[in-house]
Amino acid sequence: MEKPIQKRTLATRAKLIAAGEAIVSEGGFDALRVEEVVSRAGVAKGTFFAHFRDKDALMERLIGARLDSILDALSEVPAPATIDAMVDEMLPMLQFMVSERYVFDLILRYSGAALIDDIGPIGMCIGRHETVVMGWLNADGLRRDVAPKILAEGIQAFVFQTLALHFCALHSDIAIQSRLRSYLKPWLLAH
Repeated sequence: MEKPIQKRTLATRAKLIAAGEAIVSEGGFDALRVEEVVSRAGVAKGTFFAHFRDKDALMERLIGARLDSILDALSEVPAPATIDAMVDEMLPMLQFMVSERYVFDLILRYSGAALIDDIGPIGMCIGRHETVVMGWLNADGLRRDVAPKILAEGIQAFVFQTLALHFCALHSDIAIQSRLRSYLKPWLLAH
């Protein structure tokens, strides 16, 4: 039988997360340092590592929470009627995902695309995004010859390709929305 988590342990973890959130809100995700987190939380460095295996584990939690909030809003909008509207609805999520190179790198590593032992907050959000997008695929004019799950997975692949090219010096001259639309139209329109 598993031992219940002590209130003090939960309170310490909450202090570490709150300290991380404060640092990120002041200076961005790239500004977060373990030393600053423990200083603000008033705990020893070892305590941090008792709660998070490394800095990325805390960042995954913070980034996952931000993605989850964006997905809450996305799941409330009516299904977009066009591909242009679909891209416009996804834009806040895409902008967050490229807000900092570190954010994109972490999302890519923890999205489930790479081999990882367990699916954490970011991987769960990527799965949730797929579900939201699948609900949008009933618009008139969209292809019906492929299962919605495959279409949604393709959309996600194009999202990651678009965002990766955003950081590429050779390809960064095209706006995210334009590039994603250029991929989604041939992928989603009925043939």
